[in-house]
Amino acid sequence: MTDQKIETGQDPAISLAADDGAVSAQEPHRERILVIKLSALGDVILALGPFAAIRAAHPDAHITVLTTRPYVDLMKASGHFDSIAIDRRPKLSQPREVLALRRFLRNGRFDRVYDLQTSDRSGFYYKLFWPGPKPEWSGIARGCSHPHANPHRDSMHSIDRMAEQLHDAGISDVPLPYIQGPDIDLERFGIRSPFVLICPGGAPHRPAKRWPAERFGLLAKKLADYRLTPVLIGTDKEGDVLKKIDQMCPKARNLMGRTDFLEIASLAARSVLTIGNDTGPMHIAAAAGAPSIVLFSRESDPKLSAPRGLSKDAVSIIRESDLRQLTVNRVMDEVRHRLDLTD
Repeated sequence: MTDQKIETGQDPAISLAADDGAVSAQEPHRERILVIKLSALGDVILALGPFAAIRAAHPDAHITVLTTRPYVDLMKASGHFDSIAIDRRPKLSQPREVLALRRFLRNGRFDRVYDLQTSDRSGFYYKLFWPGPKPEWSGIARGCSHPHANPHRDSMHSIDRMAEQLHDAGISDVPLPYIQGPDIDLERFGIRSPFVLICPGGAPHRPAKRWPAERFGLLAKKLADYRLTPVLIGTDKEGDVLKKIDQMCPKARNLMGRTDFLEIASLAARSVLTIGNDTGPMHIAAAAGAPSIVLFSRESDPKLSAPRGLSKDAVSIIRESDLRQLTVNRVMDEVRHRLDLTD
C-alpha cells in the first residue's frame, strides 16, 4: 500500500488534491475503490472491521475513504487507505459545492464504492454519477449493483448489518473492530496505575443518555477506596460534568480536553476497566481491547449499537430505562465482578 495522502485542496465542497482526484488516461489501470463513512464516532469505530475486510478483499487496489474532518487521524491510523478525502457535506442550496463533489466522484474513476454510511446523503452521492457510467456500488442506493436489501437491516446491530452488506458484495470475512493507539507515558498525564478510565459525557442534545454526574462522583470515590485511580476523559463541552466528579473525588485525574481519539485508545488499553455512558469514546475503549461497562438508557438500544469488544465477554451492558434510577451500588456490583474485588 502506498503512503497515505490527505487530499487538501481549496475546493469548497470537499478537500481534494489539485487534480480533483482525476486519474490520467495514460496511467496503468489499478483497481480503484471508494469507501464512504462520514460519521459519527461510534459508527466509525464499528466500521474498522469492515474497513479491514475491504482492504483484505482488494489488497492491490488504491482505496480512498471519504469521511469528515474529525475522523482523519483515525482513518490514517487504521492503515487501510491510500488516500483520505474530507467531505464538507454540501447542501442542495449550494450548487457550486455539490458540483465540486460530483467532479470528485466522477473523476475518481472508481471501480467500486462501498457505502458504509448508507444514509440519505450517501445515497444521493450515487445519483451524482448521472448521466455517466456508474461504478459498482454496495449500499442501499436505488438501482445500485450490490444492494443490501434485507428489509430488517434497521433492526440489526451496526456490525452485523455492515457484515451482511459486505457479504452480499462478495466479502465474507469481516473481523471485529480493532484500534491501537500510540505508546504513551502515563506520567505525562499524572496517572498512577492501576486506573479505571471513566467517560461520563455524551451527546449534549441527548442528556437522557447520561448517568448523573453525582453518581459518577460517588462511583469514583468508591473506586479510589479500592486504590484504583479514576481517570476522567471528555471535552471542554463536558467541563461541568468533569468538574463535579473531580470535586467529589480529589483522587481522580481530570484529563478534560487533553486526549484525542488515539490517546483514548492508548489509555483504555492500559486501564484495568473502562466505564461510561453510551458514547463514542466507549466504542474506542472496547475496540482497544479494554474490559468495559457501558450504561444505556431507553434513549438507545444496545442490540443495535453497543460497543463490541475483542472477546465475547469484554463488554458488559447495564441498562436502566431512566439512568437517574440507576444506583451506584448496581454499577459497583458489576465492577467488583469484573475486577474480582472483595470488600
